[in-house]
Amino acid sequence: MNQEFIRALDVIQEEKSIDKEELIQAIEAAITTAYKKNYGNSHNVEINIDRENGDIQVFALKEIVEVPENDHSQISLEKAREVDSNYAVGDFFRKEVRPRDFGRIAAQNAKQLIIQRIKEAERNIIYDDYLKRQDEVLTGIIKRIEKGVVYVEVGKLEAVMLPSEQTTGESYTLNQRLKVYLLMVKKTTKGPQVNVSRTHPGLVKRLFESEVPEIFDGIVDIVSISREAGSRTKVAVKANDPSIDPVGACVGQKGVRVQNIINELQGEKIDVIKWSDNIEEYLSNALSPAKVVEIIPNKDDKTAIAIVDDYQLSLAIGKEGQNVRLAAKLTGWKIDIKSKIDYVNQHRITDESTSVFTDDILLELKEELESAEALEILDASIPDDDSVFEDISDLEN
Repeated sequence: MNQEFIRALDVIQEEKSIDKEELIQAIEAAITTAYKKNYGNSHNVEINIDRENGDIQVFALKEIVEVPENDHSQISLEKAREVDSNYAVGDFFRKEVRPRDFGRIAAQNAKQLIIQRIKEAERNIIYDDYLKRQDEVLTGIIKRIEKGVVYVEVGKLEAVMLPSEQTTGESYTLNQRLKVYLLMVKKTTKGPQVNVSRTHPGLVKRLFESEVPEIFDGIVDIVSISREAGSRTKVAVKANDPSIDPVGACVGQKGVRVQNIINELQGEKIDVIKWSDNIEEYLSNALSPAKVVEIIPNKDDKTAIAIVDDYQLSLAIGKEGQNVRLAAKLTGWKIDIKSKIDYVNQHRITDESTSVFTDDILLELKEELESAEALEILDASIPDDDSVFEDISDLEN
């Protein structure tokens, strides 16, 4: 080996971003393996490559003992001190050797090992690069679809999107460009494997960060996200600057910001709601677009009753319970939706002569209910026919 060899390593370092010192150490290890393979494992050797000119030095290492039992690995203290009087038992005697045909043998046996180490170094660089980008959004192109698994080209690798990470209702086609969430990076025998997702809530978060400058700059924070991918997502936001409307910042002028995210998610509905440290307000906001009349929280077990008008009941619950389910996941509270009349009827306490209501809200709802009942009684008391007029006519006669 010579200076051309060192220059070749410099080129590899520049073009493939592989550390030169790491390569040299790999080559030293490869040559050591080649030496032992050809001259026997009983030989202990140390290989040094000059970092400037590429010259290789081979040193035989022998343990210093009083009485040697193996001439290949041991040397007597007496002989060692003939070279250096400072040697002691337990030290290693180091002597340069020049094995016959070693240059040719080393080159032949080390070549494959060197190539392998270079590939490993490249794999480690790619792994570290993608590991740093974990939990980020990558833009990729679909290259293959096999047995329900979508393979997305993201830079130097083909990422894997398993069926469980694919959004229900989305269609995937070859050469389609789409954004994916980098879910996981792991090492395998074939190199780094990258798993990506279209269903993870982190995808929505990163899309908002890229679309809304206020979020990227930290003026507005995303507090919580609950998502049912392909259908609906709720995002709770708060502003660190009281002069900023966090919901307005996320929605954008004429809804353009949130619409861009909806388009990327192929039509998934997004509710942006304002976070509040007042739990009643927060829970009420979380049930948007339904209008909540009253929230009755139980902070001990984080449960709450949300009272809505009768005509808002189905909207508050949502299709198949989706709205209240997402609101509960967003806030971390268990929410029970009640209509006004149902709530009053369930909490009416009756004694011998009257009904006693224990809440201010119950008193208010009681009045509304009684008014409604009075109207029903009045309607029932009015005859359907003209008999009343006939009775009046008989009296006149």
